[in-house]
Amino acid sequence: MRLNVSRQLLMLVAVGVALVVVVLGRRGDSPAGSRPAPSNPARASATATAQSPPVADVKLELLKTAPAELEEPTRNPFQFKPKAAPPPPPRPGGLTGPRGVPVPVPVPVMPPVPQGPPPPAPIALKYIGVLETAQGRVAVFRDLGGDIVNGKEGDIIDGRYRLLKIGVESADVAYVDGRGRQTIRLSGQ
Repeated sequence: MRLNVSRQLLMLVAVGVALVVVVLGRRGDSPAGSRPAPSNPARASATATAQSPPVADVKLELLKTAPAELEEPTRNPFQFKPKAAPPPPPRPGGLTGPRGVPVPVPVPVMPPVPQGPPPPAPIALKYIGVLETAQGRVAVFRDLGGDIVNGKEGDIIDGRYRLLKIGVESADVAYVDGRGRQTIRLSGQ
């Protein structure tokens, strides 16, 4: 019984809210203080023009001017190069083709200078720390396979690298033949 009464009360409130929305909606259809539209359309247009302010003089001839010619763009914002120099003027007495048109003189192209052998591959070790022992400092490295290797200054590490110098935050390593000297910073991992 209690459930039925609360359901009826809820329905009554919903109907009341809907009624208020409908009444306010109809009242909002016409603006406050406005009159209903007259039945004579000619009279309605006459009253509308009498109430609206006069239109200012519009100079339409100013809108009909031809657009100015656009210049050819001289810069491409997507290329980061200096502007190319203009071609030199034709030299008097230079080579000319048919009808006196100047013919460009071919410029010899220099072959590229060989750069020598490619540099050695970077050393694939991570410097993870230094140990102070009775025999001196020992640098600790990790290779790409995750194996831990260590050595003192002058030792050959992993059969490929020579440890040149051990520092607190870096170690200098080179290939055994002396190529590709590299300073490896302490990574701690």
